[in-house]
Amino acid sequence: MASAASKPVWDIFCKVVDNFGDAGVCWRVASLLHLEHGLAVRLWIDRPQTLRALRPDMDADAPRQQLEGVEVIDWSKSSPDPASATVVIEAFGCGLPDGYVTAMAGLPRPPLWIVLDYLSAESWVDSHHGLASPHPSLALPRWYFYPGFTAATGGLPRERDLLSRRDAFDVRARAGFFSDFGMTVPDAAVLTVSLFAYADAPVADLLSALAEDSSPTLLLVPAGAVVPAVKAFFETTADQTSRGNLEVRLLPFLPQSRYDELLWATDLNFVRGEDSFVRAQWAGKPMVWQPYRQDDGAHQRKLEAFMQRYTADLDPAAGAAVTAFTAAWSAGAPVRALWPALRAARGEWARNALGWSRKLADLGEMSAKLVEFVRNKVK
Repeated sequence: MASAASKPVWDIFCKVVDNFGDAGVCWRVASLLHLEHGLAVRLWIDRPQTLRALRPDMDADAPRQQLEGVEVIDWSKSSPDPASATVVIEAFGCGLPDGYVTAMAGLPRPPLWIVLDYLSAESWVDSHHGLASPHPSLALPRWYFYPGFTAATGGLPRERDLLSRRDAFDVRARAGFFSDFGMTVPDAAVLTVSLFAYADAPVADLLSALAEDSSPTLLLVPAGAVVPAVKAFFETTADQTSRGNLEVRLLPFLPQSRYDELLWATDLNFVRGEDSFVRAQWAGKPMVWQPYRQDDGAHQRKLEAFMQRYTADLDPAAGAAVTAFTAAWSAGAPVRALWPALRAARGEWARNALGWSRKLADLGEMSAKLVEFVRNKVK
């Protein structure tokens, strides 16, 4: 790790709330800042075991370790000191340790404090991005940084070569992906679908719709919260099963790089939370999103705002089908009767999804915008 004198040090604090989502986003940001912007980064995470699922090469029990040049620190086993930090990122409003904040306030030149908030397509994000909010009792400004879907926001995280790697994922690479999991490449007539969702998703209703469909579907389900519902529907513990025109394959939990390949290899992706949601958009394939449920109903407002943007360029009938199905899926409502219209929209939807990913890429990338934001604040 380079010293603070030779290289700016960024501290990123992450509390794991939405299981893999928080850890996944924070790791991506930390990795991008180091690998693509040459920054020294310390990722303070309270549950490193969650990150290990995404990065199998990690030692989940180590209090500190280097992972691809990022120092990953078990927040529960160490006391952070801001003295060497230039920038402090509080991910998703997780809060900083009281002692850390007090120590920041006592420094001659405190680090820049950024609150990296959750992703939202709501219109108010544009006007709130980049605003300062003073600490209630200390002379410490906090700057709010909002990811988003317009040029006025912080954009979305993405590796520089992600889209080129996606576009290079050809027929041979797709065949290799299926082969790695003991499958042959599905026939062109088979709809391939990935399913990653929360436990309250209407999984049985979806499986019924797919089984009854007149056309075949292969459903790939990586290890996660919906696996018990899938096994209960088929009344089996097997990793491979079928009913009607539906074949299901259960997959192991996939690290981030392999999950991207799953998104590229399939025709339709069910995703949840924030990290898989963002990666599915970069995949340029049709997707159904289930946002993280919030008691105040904020997730529904986020969903509605996103769908307005996401379907704006879709044919009205296709847009209505995608919106209705996604709203029902997110609410845990029946989707069986909505499936035929969704499947019929797939051609138009696929063209729109690829265009959507290109439009997002034109808005600027989040880690680059973070670096630029800090450069403009730290003179």
